[in-house]
Amino acid sequence: MNTTRLSISPNGPTLSRIIAGVWKWGIWGHQLDAQQTLALVETAIEVGITTFDHADIYGGYTNEGDFGKALKLKPSLRQKMELVTKCGIKLLADNRPQHKIKSYDTSREHILWSVENSLRELQTDYIDLLLIHRPSPLMDPDEIAEAVTQLKDQGKIRHFGVSNFTPSQFAMLHSRTPLVTNQVEASVLHRTPFLDGTFDQAIQASCCPMIWSPLGSGKMFTDTEDEQVGRIRKVLERIGTEKGGYGIDQMLLAWLLRHPAKLCPILGTARPERVRAAAKALEISLSREEWFEIWEAAAGEEVP
Repeated sequence: MNTTRLSISPNGPTLSRIIAGVWKWGIWGHQLDAQQTLALVETAIEVGITTFDHADIYGGYTNEGDFGKALKLKPSLRQKMELVTKCGIKLLADNRPQHKIKSYDTSREHILWSVENSLRELQTDYIDLLLIHRPSPLMDPDEIAEAVTQLKDQGKIRHFGVSNFTPSQFAMLHSRTPLVTNQVEASVLHRTPFLDGTFDQAIQASCCPMIWSPLGSGKMFTDTEDEQVGRIRKVLERIGTEKGGYGIDQMLLAWLLRHPAKLCPILGTARPERVRAAAKALEISLSREEWFEIWEAAAGEEVP
């Protein structure tokens, strides 16, 4: 059985095995107010989902502030959660008029400024885990390491990692400053990290990956015409029934949780009932053959 919490690297933070992603909580999705956000946070914590994944750009640079307003209603919750946030993408947005083009900025100056802004918006004194959101062709690993060291020394961040990095990019930055995770896309519909060395490297480096879009961006629930989706859904429904009546969403999470890299899926929902259901995926134990049945359904053919 999967435990509810996990130390994601030898010297890294302990996070909940399933993580709450907030990107749809605000104006990009459900438009929750402070009370609704607080209620959803409390629901997540109640079922053991204590880690909340942010990025400065979510909601057009508004989600962190919305979350901070909710946290201000009950500050004691800060000691019961882990906050993850990301920086490095510059979006064109009304509240960032200085941005002339969508771009990446991993300069020391921008990282330091971004963290100060995230701390203020989230209304917290520290960030448990800071990630570079996407690799930049212009990133200088020594400059990034300098910023990270300063932020750690100041107690403003506790741990550091990356998101959407290739294995070689991860290795380059990891050689300059310790990384505790690589947050990447993975699901039955996006199996590339299983094959391109991303998860192999994670095991080698003892850095558990965080997984965005673990359910395949909702396609598994909305696409009724796609043959691949149909095959996968049929297998998931059968195995879920055999396991005791688990839903497709729970089975998709269980499939990821089965991997030896100790993947940590990030939920994209803002619905309390789906948060509660997701937590139950930790109860599911898939055999090796059941895991490969799902892989085969996704691939459309047996393994070589």
